[in-house]
Amino acid sequence: MATRKDAKEETTTTSPTQLQREQQQAVYKTLDETRDEIRKSVNEARKEIPRVTEAISEYQQQTIEAAREIADSYIQSQKEIIYSVQSAWSPFVENFNRTNWNTVFSPGRVSEIYANIVSSYADNLVTATKLANNVMFANMETFRTSIQQVKDSVRDLSKVGVNAARAFEHTSAETVRLGNINRNTQ
Repeated sequence: MATRKDAKEETTTTSPTQLQREQQQAVYKTLDETRDEIRKSVNEARKEIPRVTEAISEYQQQTIEAAREIADSYIQSQKEIIYSVQSAWSPFVENFNRTNWNTVFSPGRVSEIYANIVSSYADNLVTATKLANNVMFANMETFRTSIQQVKDSVRDLSKVGVNAARAFEHTSAETVRLGNINRNTQ
């Protein structure tokens, strides 16, 4: 069992070079462990890709199905409205037609116009859904490009940091060398 004096002597016998080497190894070990943890996290995130892809696919399918159901519902309600309006309006229009009124306002023509409006609405709904999907994909592409830009920037900034550390190392070594020369010449 070592005493405090033995422990103190043990630490004082460690050379600065040995201490620096041990510190460097400790830092490298920590950085390697951090890298390994990051790789582990990345691998876990990669395992999630199929689930995320499936969720996006399900979302798109649900959106498309909802658009179809909305359009079907809307078209069905419009059919019923047209039928009701035609039934109620038909006697009035027939009365106008008997008096040689222009047939522009006939129930058939009004129904045709209304059907065109309903059809246009349904087409616009489908187009809007496609547009929303395209916007989502464009944003995903933009995000991917941003991630690539961040990756490139971090790599470049890391190079700047390494170069600065090397310049500091070189300057420090040069300063020590010049200090030793000045001491020796005095």
